[in-house]
Amino acid sequence: MRVAIVDLTVLEMILEENWRTGSVRRFLLCGVFLAVFDAAAAPVPAPPLAKERVIRTAPARKTTSQDDSFVPSPAKDLSLEPGNARKADALADFVEGVRLEENAEMENALITYQKVLNVDPGQTELALRVAALLSRAQDFPRAVDVLKDAIKAKPRESAPYLQLSFIYAKYLRKPEQALKYANQAVALDPKNFDAYQRLYEIELTGSDSRKALQVLERATAATSEDPAFWIRLGKLYASAVYKEGIQPKPEELRQVNEFFKKALTYAGDDSAVLKEIADYFAASQQIQEAIPLYLRVLELQPDDSNAREKLASGFVLTNQRAKAIEMLQEIIKQHPEKYQAYDLLGQLLDEEARGLARANQIEPAKAGFAKAAANYEQSLLINPGRANICLRLAELLIGPLRESERAVKLLTEARQRFVHVPAFTYYLALALREAKHPQQAVTTFEEALNEAEDDNEGILTARFYFDYGAAADQAGLYDKAAELLRKSIALDPANAAEAYNYIGFMWADHNLHLDEAEEMIGRALQLDPNNGAYLDSLGWLYYRKGKFDEALKQLLLATQNLTRDDPIVFEHIGDTYSKLDRVPQALEFWQKAVALDPGNKLLAEKIEKTTTTMSKGPAKMNRID
Repeated sequence: MRVAIVDLTVLEMILEENWRTGSVRRFLLCGVFLAVFDAAAAPVPAPPLAKERVIRTAPARKTTSQDDSFVPSPAKDLSLEPGNARKADALADFVEGVRLEENAEMENALITYQKVLNVDPGQTELALRVAALLSRAQDFPRAVDVLKDAIKAKPRESAPYLQLSFIYAKYLRKPEQALKYANQAVALDPKNFDAYQRLYEIELTGSDSRKALQVLERATAATSEDPAFWIRLGKLYASAVYKEGIQPKPEELRQVNEFFKKALTYAGDDSAVLKEIADYFAASQQIQEAIPLYLRVLELQPDDSNAREKLASGFVLTNQRAKAIEMLQEIIKQHPEKYQAYDLLGQLLDEEARGLARANQIEPAKAGFAKAAANYEQSLLINPGRANICLRLAELLIGPLRESERAVKLLTEARQRFVHVPAFTYYLALALREAKHPQQAVTTFEEALNEAEDDNEGILTARFYFDYGAAADQAGLYDKAAELLRKSIALDPANAAEAYNYIGFMWADHNLHLDEAEEMIGRALQLDPNNGAYLDSLGWLYYRKGKFDEALKQLLLATQNLTRDDPIVFEHIGDTYSKLDRVPQALEFWQKAVALDPGNKLLAEKIEKTTTTMSKGPAKMNRID
């Protein structure tokens, strides 16, 4: 028999090495045998009044003259009683088993672990580990035997019952036995949620959802004061009642809520638990319940930026935008390196600015758009790899901010980064059009069209063809523009008023196809009779046809239906008054137009010429075309 010498220093070295190497499982398993060590070491007498560890003398070294079979006898005070010696041997076997398992010598490890269990089958943690390894090797009979031996040794432990239940359910396909062991586990430890979950899964596998829900109802009778128990029960119940695309019934939602509220009663000041409960209420769209919980989390953990972000999102969903903006600004102040806060703040400022624009508050709206763009830019500096934020920024630059050249630069670089995203080519074409590079815009639109067709992208909408048509018009390709706009109409005839109007106005403006232009504008007005822009188109069409009285009537009506003053409409009215020999009125409207569009050199020249002619007296007055 091996001479067993138990040395506390050796065991401490084993534990320290396992901890140092990061093998937490090995460290924990070694801990199983501390009780074995205590039992083995108990008979060893301690020196009287000794407060420090005894330093034992090592056996004498064997010399070359000594017989090779010489084995030094242990000191008398280190010898163990036979029973304790077996336990010490078991500890040595266990450590050897751990080494073998770490070296992937699984069969040898199992043999060695089995020696340990032969000495003490009640080592539950090791029995569970051995059963798991045997199950992985598909040696289910041995796994079952190991677990049953563990139950005989410690019949009040619930874990072996649970693992037996798992083996019978998953591997042996014997649900009756699986249910029996799972029920025994619940009976032994009614506060152990794992037992209910195992029972629930077995019933659910048998396609009996009614019995599965009964298991969860059974769990509600538990007297557990562990918030994790109730959170897990709530999540499991929610998974049963929340079906994809189907909202739970009110009574089902109330039942799930009760579980999380019960968890809340036991949560105390545990911020992690509070946050998990808040996450449930937020995910189930019960934002009003989530917000105070997130606020409490931030009281306990002021630096929890994730909770701040969720709270800000909650404020957004409950239409408390001012609070959301304030919260996000605080997050950015604390964590300027986190791009997510910039994203959400940019989105909020963008939406707020669009609301101001709809209310005709132009300057505040423009300031809001600029702030939104600045946040999107900062986000992209931190994390440039997000296509959606880049497109949002480009949209602001092209649209409300009117910084098209800057958009062209941004999108040219982005197009190289996001080579398989046709949307970037589309946006670049828009930016080129707005920057008054019409030929490049048409070429880029055609590239976007080809890319989208190749990749089956969803950008080829009615809007795409409308934008492409406007670029073709700007490039002087009127027939191509009309063809593209007709394509836009065909894709979405119910919302085609803008496209009808564009074709009609384009032809009227260039004095082409006037009868067809009138038909197109008429269709636009059928869809939207009070649209000021469409009324302006009709007035301009009458102007081209020489029907100046009718033109003036429609143009003045257009000004009444526009949400804000438009320099083009004012110029059209001025031109019409000029044709009617009402030059003072013509000058009045031209000056209104140039005040809104001071860069219009042709209009400025028209005003100057008319003013000069008027100064020379009535005899010199001529109509200004």
